[in-house]
Amino acid sequence: MCGITGILHFDREKKADSFILKKMTDSILHRGPDGEGHYLHNNVALGHRRLSIIDLNTGDQPMFNEDNSLSLVFNGEIYNYIELREELKRTGSCFKTDSDTEVIIKAYEKWGIKCQNRFNGMWAFALWDNNKQQLLLSRDRIGEKPLHYTIYENSLIFGSEIKSILAYGVPKIPNNELLEIYLSLGYIPAPYTFYKNIHKLKAGHCLIIGRNDIKERQYWDLPEIDEENMISNKKEVYEKFEDLFTDSVRLRMRSDVPYGAFLSGGLDSSSIVASMSEISSFPVETFTIGFKEKMYDERYLAKLVADKFNTNHHEFIVESQSFNESLDNIAFHFDEPFGDSSAIPTGYVSKFAASKVKMVLTGDGGDEVLSGYTTYQHEKFASQFKRLPSFVCNKFPYFLELISSPIKGSLKYYLNRARVVSFSSNMDFQSRYLYKTPGIDLAAIKQMTKDEKVYPIEEYLSDFMKKCTYKDPFYQLMYLNFKLSLPDDMLTKVDRMSMAYSLETRTPFLDFRLIEYMVNVHKDIKMKKYERKTVLRNSLGHKLPKQLLTASKKGFVVPLLDWFKEDSFSKKLYKLKESLPMVNEEIFGRIANTNTKEDKELGNFIWKLFVLNKIIN
Repeated sequence: MCGITGILHFDREKKADSFILKKMTDSILHRGPDGEGHYLHNNVALGHRRLSIIDLNTGDQPMFNEDNSLSLVFNGEIYNYIELREELKRTGSCFKTDSDTEVIIKAYEKWGIKCQNRFNGMWAFALWDNNKQQLLLSRDRIGEKPLHYTIYENSLIFGSEIKSILAYGVPKIPNNELLEIYLSLGYIPAPYTFYKNIHKLKAGHCLIIGRNDIKERQYWDLPEIDEENMISNKKEVYEKFEDLFTDSVRLRMRSDVPYGAFLSGGLDSSSIVASMSEISSFPVETFTIGFKEKMYDERYLAKLVADKFNTNHHEFIVESQSFNESLDNIAFHFDEPFGDSSAIPTGYVSKFAASKVKMVLTGDGGDEVLSGYTTYQHEKFASQFKRLPSFVCNKFPYFLELISSPIKGSLKYYLNRARVVSFSSNMDFQSRYLYKTPGIDLAAIKQMTKDEKVYPIEEYLSDFMKKCTYKDPFYQLMYLNFKLSLPDDMLTKVDRMSMAYSLETRTPFLDFRLIEYMVNVHKDIKMKKYERKTVLRNSLGHKLPKQLLTASKKGFVVPLLDWFKEDSFSKKLYKLKESLPMVNEEIFGRIANTNTKEDKELGNFIWKLFVLNKIIN
């Protein structure tokens, strides 16, 4: 796990500047505090910051082949590097190191750009082929590792983070056309960034930069599915899932440094700890974040898992006083607006874990692989709800609204959720997704951005889903989660917040073998009736404490509703209104007043505004 940067001047007579390269590379020191390396050859420059995890003594970068015609900088891990190395040795390749970095070079020599399909791992790498005068930029299948680039003054500039590109001298020009998308989704999706002319390389894609052209190629995608012939043998699915998952954990435990696991108390991270404990010959180090607010705190569930598997368990409490520090950290490490408030506890658990270990396994990707989000329950409900007479479908949401009006407290909250679910069930998939996603009604967002020329969120989502061939809304949601929210929200959050503290994170659920298999599993096998994560419960579930199997899903959420009700936040809210003219008096009043009620929480939307304000002001 590291950070990479680079420069390619299309004018071959223009020499790459070592001072600028070092400035770019130094800007991401946090991604690799263990060492640095630079390569400059005429118009090409590659920079690297190293976080040493595998082959501590001979894995320095940039790394070269025997005649120095290939130069590589690499961020990530190739988990099957041992198997690939043995395969390559049998075909005549010779190795000088024990690193996965050298495996990439030898694999490229053997298979060319098709080598990407042989890797099981997470990566962003830049490989300069001097003989071909060609640069290959590659990003892993799912998008665990980031890679940004721009074309500026007839040069290609790239880096793991946007700050490296800005350090080159590329101007920081906000792209306000993306405001509606950000306020709706809470993040900026690839290939866009919040800045004009700076791009993210999409997951499963590569760039091939030659002397006169740039080609973008997609080397991997989710498999096509036959929705009339999905895998429906329960016994087969449970056994295959457990086999693939266990092997994925085993591969991701390859390390030459101390490691552990994030443990939230949910099924996903608990299953990882269970598998790690069976494989490891020593107690697993586990790390849990909690809150004083009991509604959001899952420490007791995490402790049950830690006790069952005899881990060395560590707990840390996040409190509202951490708000300002978190806001500053997120603005610095994301470089652009990022409104997922779970970045706050992710940052703290990363900081906490980094004081003990250099690498952790996490449960990220479990909800995508297992179709475990509550939104999948909503999609199942919607397909069944629409079978009722249209009169019932149309009137039922208004009936719930009528009976909930005189009610207060938690019952009103749950009745309101039922109203939202039934009301949105009458919509098509994309409208339903947009109805539930922003945290505030879309009309308010459009009112806030009415003075800007924006890319409408409906148009963006429609354009995005044109490539989806899945027909059932349940599978369309699966596609959207894998291709949009997972790489651009969930994995971005974990990458930036873990690397802020030089901590490597590995995600066993995102082994591409597991993804390709589970995408083809029938929705009724993944979710028996409305039971979440049926496959996990019936494969690894017997190993876990029974309380976890009956606990409700909370997610890695922050008690923003409670925090924003504290007196200390009143001044912050009004300063926010003054700093963001788009939040006019009417809309601000709606946000502030609604957030004080128990039936609807707007804390996450307010957090989006705080982050946006920090970035642009």
